Amino acid sequence: MSFVIGLTGGIASGKTTVANLFHQQFAIDIVDADIVAREVVAPGSEGLKAIIEKFGADILLDDGQLNRAKLRNVIFSDPSAKQWLNQLLHPMIRQKMLSDLEKTTSAYALLVIPLMVENDLHHLADQVLVVDVSENTQIERTMVRDKVAPEQARSILASQATREQRLAIADYVIKNDTENQKLLPQITELHKKFLEKSRENL
Repeated sequence: MSFVIGLTGGIASGKTTVANLFHQQFAIDIVDADIVAREVVAPGSEGLKAIIEKFGADILLDDGQLNRAKLRNVIFSDPSAKQWLNQLLHPMIRQKMLSDLEKTTSAYALLVIPLMVENDLHHLADQVLVVDVSENTQIERTMVRDKVAPEQARSILASQATREQRLAIADYVIKNDTENQKLLPQITELHKKFLEKSRENL
């Protein structure tokens, strides 16, 4: 298994952009919690079977995929359903992330977990990289990207860990505030450091 760098950041901080640059520029393998979360409820999966058993087949879209909007509404109005779902999916997601990491072949791997602080998952990584932006930037980007009102963007921010909580677990920080922030020089610099770290850990 590769040396694992955990990558996290608040909503609209640019985590995906950063991860993609590592992959495109340096061929670094990525394990992304959001993608894994979709895979564990894909048609035919144990996760989806359990969800259908619990909530009935009308939790599906016509093509057999999980109707996420419908599931969100269910768990939003019923805390016990949310708890049940978390207890079902969190261990599955964690297990799949670990098995995907086992298969990585680059010198180090990026483990992208948006809710790393909230779900106390930073210990799955050897070191943590936080993509950091100001809250105003997050609100502006969320409004543009998700076409939501400022209040809604703020409430999403409020439901996540604070900037301070994220920075408290960071071994490395990428600043991504300005529109044309020069990300690549920061990423190139970090890539060199991560290669050194991965060699030390052989």
